[in-house]
Amino acid sequence: MNYDTFIDQVAQRTRGSSERAVALTSATLETLAERLTGGEVLDLAAQLPKPLQVVLKPSPRTEAADRFGAAEFIARVALRADVDETAARNGARAVFTTLREAITGGEFDDVMTQLPRDYREMVEPAMAPGATLRRGGL
Repeated sequence: MNYDTFIDQVAQRTRGSSERAVALTSATLETLAERLTGGEVLDLAAQLPKPLQVVLKPSPRTEAADRFGAAEFIARVALRADVDETAARNGARAVFTTLREAITGGEFDDVMTQLPRDYREMVEPAMAPGATLRRGGL
């Protein structure tokens, strides 16, 4: 999936502008990178378009995952994207759903195994049957 398609799908899922989708995508991926081990960040980045790889910012200092729950995840996304927590939660769901479509193999499952149970509210919509966006609109 290319960058424009990724952003368009997040925008459609959040019913927002492309600009807001860019902010939510960047905030979600940057926060996710903090929550994952460095190796997993590198694996994930390798399957994403260049502009999203840059957002993940894999580096040697990110080898250890920063342990925080779903509430903190949403708070960080909200702060980074300059939105309220409801918009951050909806945006994170949209990004996770789009991420699942964008990456191949078991990489999405590998990412999800690093997240604790309290992330399910954000992640389960991405894993549900029919979560993929139908071509031609909602």
